[in-house]
Amino acid sequence: MDENVFADPRITAVGLFYEVHAGLTTRFAAQFEEHGLSPVEFEVLTRLARSPGNQLRMTDLAAQTSLSTSGVTRVVDRMERDGLLCRSACPSDRRSSYAVVTGAGLARLDETLPGHLRIIEEWFTGQLEPDALAALLDSLRRIRDAVHPGATAGSTGSAPAEAPAETAS
Repeated sequence: MDENVFADPRITAVGLFYEVHAGLTTRFAAQFEEHGLSPVEFEVLTRLARSPGNQLRMTDLAAQTSLSTSGVTRVVDRMERDGLLCRSACPSDRRSSYAVVTGAGLARLDETLPGHLRIIEEWFTGQLEPDALAALLDSLRRIRDAVHPGATAGSTGSAPAEAPAETAS
């Protein structure tokens, strides 16, 4: 094997990406735990809160996360039991349903986000000058779109005409 293959910048780029991801993931997980959330639960709440009407079809939620459709169903079941989400039938397709973040879910996000943003600023975005951050965001979107084209499924456009009513929690 050629000794210089490990000096290849492609190997270095992926290695650095993994190291950054691992370091941030560890910091995030500890902070989420303080608020009674797992990393995947935080991701689900955030994706729903950032979507039109605070909701996504279950299939779109699966496409946006690293979860299978059955994995999303299990997470949504658990979060629904905890009052963080509810399900709502799709008015235009009986086979589909929406996961909808509840008031309790939004409140949990409100509690969690200040600490999360501090971690992001201290250990990630704060390490970069504004131009470098803009270039990084552009690069990450380009790579994300190539390797995970479903990552934004259902997140654009407006909420359905008959948005589901939020359950009391």
